[in-house]
Amino acid sequence: MTRTTFPRSWRVLASAAVLGAALAGCTNPGDDQASAGPPPSDGGGDQVVKESSGEGCTMQDYGAEQLDLTNAVVGFSQSEPDTAAFRAAETKSIRDAAAEVGVRDLLVTNANNELPKQIADIQNMLNQGADFLIVAPVNSDGLDPALAAAKQAGVPVLTIDRKVTNTHCDDYLAFLGSDFEDQGKRAADALNEATGGTAKVAILLGSSGNNVTDDRNAGFKEQVQAQYPGLEIVAEQTANFARDEGQAVVEQLLQSNPDITAIYAHNDEMALGAVTAVQAAGRQPGEDVKIVSIDGTRNAVQAIVDGHINAVIESNPRFGPLAFETAEKFYSGEAIQENVIISDDEYNRDNAEGNLGNAF
Repeated sequence: MTRTTFPRSWRVLASAAVLGAALAGCTNPGDDQASAGPPPSDGGGDQVVKESSGEGCTMQDYGAEQLDLTNAVVGFSQSEPDTAAFRAAETKSIRDAAAEVGVRDLLVTNANNELPKQIADIQNMLNQGADFLIVAPVNSDGLDPALAAAKQAGVPVLTIDRKVTNTHCDDYLAFLGSDFEDQGKRAADALNEATGGTAKVAILLGSSGNNVTDDRNAGFKEQVQAQYPGLEIVAEQTANFARDEGQAVVEQLLQSNPDITAIYAHNDEMALGAVTAVQAAGRQPGEDVKIVSIDGTRNAVQAIVDGHINAVIESNPRFGPLAFETAEKFYSGEAIQENVIISDDEYNRDNAEGNLGNAF
């Protein structure tokens, strides 16, 4: 565990009124912006709220007490090693936003993709006096002991990037994240465009037990079934969001299904492993085998520029500002809805080079 201490003299990010107005003013980019790719930025890539849904939850509903974040201990439980670009960007965003807000103490742990460790990490942060928790869950199920301990301690839990199956406004405050089913549908659109509407497709599944994998797969299949009969799904296999497993799985799939002409990977790491596997098979990734994935890492976007990947649907990991804005709103007395969904863009052959600086 690492502890970062910030001067208490630093001011809170903004007043509740300003934050509420800022979030209310966030809109989903229009079709023109979406087709042009991620908007120019300073590299921060702050998230835009697309929509919120579900019942609102106030401090009174949750049973929480008033908290000034500049006099608080905030805990962040990361799910997977920061060797993955998505996780590194996510952790950095939380650290940077905590510093900007002026949080007194920030506790950071990493579960290394182990659910028992994440439960122990959260309980340990509670023992160290955490007043508010931000959790990137390892799985959608199984955090019950940790959430129960937080509830007993009166500590609100905000989940990011993966949704838990527990009870909103009782076990956790809200979920901040992407519309993963929509990401899957958009990946199907991109793969259809890349292949000209005809392909034998292999799917690289993310890890089981979380809504990201389930929704990205369901959205893709639903869109293919409804819109793209020429995309034939001939194989799907778990590669656990890992590059080495993505490579190994694709090597095996290309041997057993040599007629595969397209790959949909649930994340960029698996897609980059697929690139290596396709090359090892003596075929050209991005040409002989079209590849579409989800995330928006710099390596994957560079692979689009290099011609090895055809498109990447963005999944923005920079949750820090939005997470602390949500906490500020909550402690100012505003109701927080169950699902706060962000807007994600897309990288393709037309915009990747010009927008490489927005990748993480």
